[in-house]
Amino acid sequence: MIVLDTETTGLDPKTGHRIIEIGCVEMRERRLTGNNLHLYLQPDREIDPGAMAVHGISNEFLIDKPRFADISAQLRDYLAGAELIIHNADFDVGFLEHEFRLCNEPLVLSEVCRVTDSLAMARKQFPGQRNSLDALCKRLGVNNSHRTLHGALLDSEILADVYLVMTGGQTALSLDQEVSGTDVKVDLAASLDLSQLRVVDASGEELAAHEQWLEKLRKSEDGCAWDKVVVH
Repeated sequence: MIVLDTETTGLDPKTGHRIIEIGCVEMRERRLTGNNLHLYLQPDREIDPGAMAVHGISNEFLIDKPRFADISAQLRDYLAGAELIIHNADFDVGFLEHEFRLCNEPLVLSEVCRVTDSLAMARKQFPGQRNSLDALCKRLGVNNSHRTLHGALLDSEILADVYLVMTGGQTALSLDQEVSGTDVKVDLAASLDLSQLRVVDASGEELAAHEQWLEKLRKSEDGCAWDKVVVH
């Protein structure tokens, strides 16, 4: 599985915009492998000011970077046969396929990869809500405080965390635990010796204070939930 993101000179390849950054992180058995791919590319055109404001990549920074044709074989080999996780996949896939066509190496990604759109997943899981990467981080508790500008590799790393939470969260209690699938059940009770637990009874003063608090709750509009669940 490869989580992928791109940064571009603008919004539409049909109007001549190009890819300037590709970031990919690989996961196996829901773990990052470290086999990442990160490339900056010379687009042979100016970057739109609006795009530069989003990702912060300048034309000067890209002057000595390779062109897409120089890395196309490397990228094709890296992606072939993988499941791609992409947020708003139509955008990135459209740009990637356009770049392959420009260097006379046409490629339909869906024919060599399985493409999963995490934005479409989020819209099904959270209908009617904002489902940008930043919004999902906030909703799911994924730390993105280090993200001041968009970046293809950084966004791929963040999206990998978001995808793991969206599809079930953490699946193992230790890094060296063998994981054969996404559903891992851990019987914590089996590892505890309950006979060693010490029971400490509440004192009379503590019980009286507790009862006084319950009386306050019973007089409230919502009543006392304790009375509804505790069998005397």
